[in-house]
Parts: sequence; C-alpha cells; structure tokens
Amino acid sequence: MFDTRTLPNGLIIGRRRVPLGVVACIYESRPNVTVDIAALALKSGNAAILRGGKEAQHSNRALGELIGRALAKTEVPADAVQVVSDPSRAHIDELLEANDLVDVVVPRGGPGLIESVRRKATMPVIAHGDAVVQIYVDASADIPKTVSVVDNAKTRRYSICNAVDTLLVHSAVAPRFLAALCEHWGSKVTLLADERARPILATAAPEGTPIESVTEAHWRTEHLALRVGVKIVDSLDEAIAHIEEYGSHHSDAILTEDYTNAMRFFDEVDSACVYVNASTQFTDGAQFGLGAEIGISTQKMHARGPMGLRELTSYKWTIFGKGQVRPL
Repeated sequence: MFDTRTLPNGLIIGRRRVPLGVVACIYESRPNVTVDIAALALKSGNAAILRGGKEAQHSNRALGELIGRALAKTEVPADAVQVVSDPSRAHIDELLEANDLVDVVVPRGGPGLIESVRRKATMPVIAHGDAVVQIYVDASADIPKTVSVVDNAKTRRYSICNAVDTLLVHSAVAPRFLAALCEHWGSKVTLLADERARPILATAAPEGTPIESVTEAHWRTEHLALRVGVKIVDSLDEAIAHIEEYGSHHSDAILTEDYTNAMRFFDEVDSACVYVNASTQFTDGAQFGLGAEIGISTQKMHARGPMGLRELTSYKWTIFGKGQVRPL
C-alpha cells in the first residue's frame, strides 16, 4: 500500500502495486537479457514471454530449459517464463497480434527492431528509439572536470545507448575546452564539426586529429562509434533548443559551475535522464540502484528511464469503508 489517506467521510483510500500481467520482450543478441528479464518478471509477479535473436538462439534455449526446471521445483507454474527459441520472424508477428494474451511488449535492440515492433504491436509498447545523447558545456564549466566527464561519456563504451553523440559548447569556453579535449583524445575520436567549430579546431586540435564537417543528419544520429558532433552555441537557451529539436529524450547533460543554469537545465530539458556534471553512461538500472533492468524507456508512460521491478507494476486503488454511501 502507498499514498494512503483518510477522506473527510472516513473512507481510507490508497493504492496497491499489482503486476502488469504477461510481459513479452523481443530482443537481440545478448543471452544475459533472458535471465535478467525472467528474474525481474518473476520477482514482480509477472509472467514473461522472451524471444531473443537468432545469434544466441541455442544459449537462450538452454537458459529457458534451466529456468523451467528451476520453476518446476517451486509453486510457480513452470511456464510462467517461456522462451521462444525458434528464429522464425513469423512467431514475432503472431506474438504482436496476441493482445488478448500479452499485456505489454518491450523491444530491446536497434532502431529497426524497435520501429517494427511499434508498427505491428496490438498491445502497449514500452521502448526507446534512437538514443541521441547530448552534453552541453556551459560558459562556466570547469575544464579539467569537463574533459574527464566528456571522455568517459564517449570512450568508456562507445557502442551503448548512453554514450554521448553531440557536444554543444558555449562560445566563451570553446577554444580552451576543445584544445584540452583534443589533446586528451589525440586521434582517437572523429570530430564532426559545425562551421563555427571548424576554425577553432583548426587552431586548437593537435595535428592528426580527425575532423569532418557535420551534416544535419549527424545531429539526429546515434553514432555507436568513436564519432561525436561538435556545435558552438552562444547561450543555454540555444543549447536547450538544440536538445529539444534533435534529441531523443534519453539522456542529456550539462557541465557547469553555475547553479542557476544547472537548475534551468533540470527544469527545461524533457529527457528521461537529465544530468548535471556527470557522465551520461550512468543511465543503467544497476547504476541507479535498481539491479537488473528490462530496458530503458524514453516514453511518458508510468515507466521512464531504466526500468526495474517497480516499473513492471501498475497499481489499483483500494478503499476501506464502514458502510459509507454517496449522498444524492
């Protein structure tokens, strides 16, 4: 029970968490997802239908058999977790039409998979699309701290959804910051520079730094590679407008020593995860203290950001009375 209160008429009203029901997950490659989602579903009282990618079908089949054998020794039905190991796409289409059996579907994978599930599903979908992650370097940013955070956000693991794709750099700090960043990176990361960043980089970047001209499409691209867009802006307003126009509402950050700007960024950037002075690579269920995650949502349903146990539940209202009736 939570949010419990007593109304003036004596009714005690509150809410109780309840499972979503049958959760289907369609995902690619990594077989660890099979175990993570099975555990989350069981712990939150849900049943799960899991369909992994063909790349790991044998591992997923074996894991499904292990989960079934483990459940057979408990009071939980052995088919509370079902792993579809047949790689045929026809099974996905059949699953997405079964809105009388499946309560929600969670796709995990590339944009193609997610868009296909969204288009075909006849039940609610919880997902994110392209994760275009952006960091704004404010005029007051501490340069050494900022270089460290940006480096981590891009290079720790560049092939994951929370890696930074675009750097928005205030013009007042751009020469110092870009010089320090380029010295740190050397030739490791390709910089996709706008028309204002290119002349700064021509002076600030060490010889051999890979620099290319940015295109409109790059601002909307989840690179999943050692490539990052660089745009020079003149204000926090301009940075926020760019984030709203080109971002995907996944994870965005500001690096600043100005408290007012930090609070404005929190208030005005409408993303699932909004950071001040920290790497965006913390967007992860385990890092948030949730344990395993079923996925990351950029939607505005009940689940937003990393989805743990709580996000696999809904609620129902509970009302205790003593014979109260509603007046005419």
